[in-house]
Amino acid sequence: MSKHTITAIATAVVPQQGSISIVRVSGEQAIAIAQRLFHTPGKQPWKSHSILYGYIRHPQTQELIDEALLLIMQAPRSYTKEDIVEFHCHGGIIPVQRVLQLTLELGARLAQPGEFTLRAFLNGRLDLTQAESVAELVKAGSNQAAQIALAGLEGKLGRPIVQLRHDCLDILAEIEARIDFEEDLPPLDVDLMQQQLRDVLTKVIEILSTADKGQLLRNGLKVAIVGRPNVGKSSLLNAWSRCDRAIVTDLPGTTRDVVESQLVVEGIPIQVLDTAGIRDTSDRVEQIGVERSRQAAEGADLVLLTIDAQIGWTPEDTVIYEQVKHRPVILVINKIDLLINHFPTYPETITTTVTTAAISSQGIDALEQAIVHLAQANQITAANLEFALNQRQAEALTRARLALLQVQETIDAGHPLDFWTIDLRSAIQALGEITGEEVTESVLERIFSRFCIGK
Repeated sequence: MSKHTITAIATAVVPQQGSISIVRVSGEQAIAIAQRLFHTPGKQPWKSHSILYGYIRHPQTQELIDEALLLIMQAPRSYTKEDIVEFHCHGGIIPVQRVLQLTLELGARLAQPGEFTLRAFLNGRLDLTQAESVAELVKAGSNQAAQIALAGLEGKLGRPIVQLRHDCLDILAEIEARIDFEEDLPPLDVDLMQQQLRDVLTKVIEILSTADKGQLLRNGLKVAIVGRPNVGKSSLLNAWSRCDRAIVTDLPGTTRDVVESQLVVEGIPIQVLDTAGIRDTSDRVEQIGVERSRQAAEGADLVLLTIDAQIGWTPEDTVIYEQVKHRPVILVINKIDLLINHFPTYPETITTTVTTAAISSQGIDALEQAIVHLAQANQITAANLEFALNQRQAEALTRARLALLQVQETIDAGHPLDFWTIDLRSAIQALGEITGEEVTESVLERIFSRFCIGK
């Protein structure tokens, strides 16, 4: 990787909003660039891990660009283990863009997505699991997702993976020693070797079990509320989100498009989609809304099929159910407070039902519990997760598990020692890919390309 000094805006740029914007510069020329741009009144010492007050001026014309603060972090005590300076400017667009442009004119180049964190990894400050946790912390949609990211940043995932790899390396060393110096060493204790392999495999399987739960907490659920017009879908969304996100009237077909709301239920981020009532209609605009409703249901992780308790199950509900029954479905029997006749019947294939009176927020807690129960069928709560694998890590650890199983099969089959080492090396390679001890440039590019510029 190029060791050029890099620069980027490290905060969101919002027009006419935001109190502070930060331009981050990392590399050999970072402090020199800051000294050309930043002017401090009085006698303020330029020392590491200090904050200076002053003015940013154009290096040639001395035009005043902004009143700002300058943060100095000298190598190796910085995020990238390189010299870093940060210009803390006024928010908005113009000041921060002008400062960025001046750093570029003075020799820095614009950072690639995730390049600051990539340098932290390449310079040994972070392992790859910690680097990925940085991006996950930025994107966290719930407190639990943030806690998992922080745990990864603290090394709670990386450390056990490193230890497992070292255990495999120790086993490999024992086997190779017997191959190279068989006559000078006592016979290999095969029973002990198998026990050591079983211990490693048990730990691998234990860590691997966090993958599905981790994906749930990171990515959340997409939940679509579907049903006939005027069954209370929008009222349900408003009651659930505790704000008026959707228009509620007595007129069928009021919702013409998909309305979204972001919620967090017991640590699980949930994207709720209130869809247009599904029915046959000659209204072209409503037809578009109905088609979008079907698409939303098709792409949802969970469907809340909503019916009117007063009217009960209708042939139209059957048509809708046939379209969504391949997805997990919760039947929401709404307007239960207005029910006068007997409780409505519904298909026996629907196993999860909730009764609600959305207009008065009745039944919302029961609905949330039903969703959580389906989402967490294994009954593992978020609080029980100390860390969780992401998809890339889970794929690599799965390869490690399969390789370790193959080693056991090779031993049981009585194959020579050098056969044992083949799959053991594969397991070591896979474990090293997780922490970055063995990783290709293309993998790094794929990981860090998903980061934002400035991080």
